[in-house]
Amino acid sequence: MAVHTSQSVASAAGDDLARGRGRGTGKAPGGLRVSTRLRRGVSTHWYAWAMVAPVVAVIGVIIGYPLVRGIYLSLTDANERNVERSIGVNHLPATYEFVGLDNYADALTGDQFLGTLGWTLVWTVSCVSVTFALGLGLANILNRKIAGRSFYRMLLILPWAVPGFVSVFAWRFLYNEDRGFLNKLLAGGGIDAVPWLNDPTMAKFSVIAVNIWLGVPFMMVALLGGLQSIPGEMYEAAEMDGANAWQRFRNITLPGLRSVSTTVILLSTIWTFNMFPVIFLLTRGGPGEATQILVTQAYKFSFEISPRDYAQSSTWGVLILVLLMLFAAVYRRVLRKQGDTW
Repeated sequence: MAVHTSQSVASAAGDDLARGRGRGTGKAPGGLRVSTRLRRGVSTHWYAWAMVAPVVAVIGVIIGYPLVRGIYLSLTDANERNVERSIGVNHLPATYEFVGLDNYADALTGDQFLGTLGWTLVWTVSCVSVTFALGLGLANILNRKIAGRSFYRMLLILPWAVPGFVSVFAWRFLYNEDRGFLNKLLAGGGIDAVPWLNDPTMAKFSVIAVNIWLGVPFMMVALLGGLQSIPGEMYEAAEMDGANAWQRFRNITLPGLRSVSTTVILLSTIWTFNMFPVIFLLTRGGPGEATQILVTQAYKFSFEISPRDYAQSSTWGVLILVLLMLFAAVYRRVLRKQGDTW
């Protein structure tokens, strides 16, 4: 009996010692649990991991490598004259040097980046706000039972269905100062021709109008789907309680569209902020630099100026990415404070 008791005491002491070591380090039990969960997850869902692996690899090659390469070049003074290149049979090695954060300091303290950023923000806010307002209005109209509703839906989706570059070239023809359709209409009314794309102020209004025309169909379709998901009984009950059209819109429609609205506003903001085709094909950033946004200016550094400044272009690209990530983070935090999950 004494032997059995002593063995039990020794065993308990050993267990206490093991637990004490685990508490002392704080790593072994947690690491063991994580490792066990990881092994269990891989063994249970191995097929899913196998199916996802090729996609992850492709994304890593297509997105990961250029991103890492761009960040690296932004920390150098790389340009057309000091990168690795071949001239005939002669192969010249790269001679650019690491300069740290100098490119970022030059961009953030210079007038060019801040000026372009200011216009980019005006361009983005104007396009997204007007597009959302028009899309919401059209969605409300098409959500009602009106004659020819299907035809109107198909007609309004047409700008979205046509390739973007085709639409931009069509608008460029309409804006032509000498032979454009818009100026011919004005001439018929005795009004002088308007330099739609040759005047800095008019060019800004012109590119905003084209982007709104391209963006309204997407906004309308997304919001129309959200409207159709709101139960009609809510409107009937509100109407029976004496609520007018504005009260029903404010207290039923807008709250019912909150989840859809937050998503389309975020997507539209990111797309508009990086809307390269409209600016490049319509004005190429002109006249002068009046309509140049961040993404077209980054393109200009790499492909239009001489010598091509790859380091500056990469710096602007990284700053664009950081700005959009900050916007997404702030946007998500605001939504979480309002009780929405995203």
